[in-house]
Amino acid sequence: MPLVGFGTWQLHGTAAYRGVRTALDVGYRLIDTATMYRNEKQVGRAIRESGIGREDLFVTTKLAPGNAAREQRTIEASLRALGLDHLDLWLVHWPPGARALVPTWEAFLAVRDAGLVTSVGVSNYSIAQIDRLVDATGEGPAVNQIPWAPSLFDPELLAANRELGVVVEGYSPFKNTNLKDPALEAIAKNHGVSTAQVVVRWHVQHEVVAIPKSASAERITQNFDVFGFELSSADMRELDDFGR
Repeated sequence: MPLVGFGTWQLHGTAAYRGVRTALDVGYRLIDTATMYRNEKQVGRAIRESGIGREDLFVTTKLAPGNAAREQRTIEASLRALGLDHLDLWLVHWPPGARALVPTWEAFLAVRDAGLVTSVGVSNYSIAQIDRLVDATGEGPAVNQIPWAPSLFDPELLAANRELGVVVEGYSPFKNTNLKDPALEAIAKNHGVSTAQVVVRWHVQHEVVAIPKSASAERITQNFDVFGFELSSADMRELDDFGR
């Protein structure tokens, strides 16, 4: 699973298609969508027309909150919309009600075992909810996709997921960050990059998967250009302190 991917929340129609095409042309290989984003068809078209081999892509979509108990039909509909024969990762978008928590996870495991998806995970789950899944089935999610940014940095939460063998994937890195923060601007200036690039690089150095989203070709390109510089340990400590 790549450490930097392209998020597609709030991208619709032509904007979704162009955004994904630009991202793939730039070098992104992880594309994140969801049934409730209503852009799976546009994402799938962009993937097909990119000319990139399926084996080189990592595609994620998510079960809509209202589709618990309809997992099989939902994954089949998502695959049709995307024009794919399998997913790399399927996530439960939001925890269902307490009674449906384990049955939904059992259905996800069944879909994985049937070969429609390579891995299954969750989004917006607490550690207690993940513990329930493990206790009931003996298997935890491969990924937990949660809001993540320097302002939300929680080392205990990160460690707790990792102790369970769960990869943390962060969403809304910019929505949850003041990109004009003077301290962030100073770090960016020192490295000759944008504040958004600093935020994505901070994710990378924490080994938290980042999925920044933009409709701007310039920003899509810039957000992926984070492998040519490295934040110092002092930079990382200062950014971590944003969460205090």
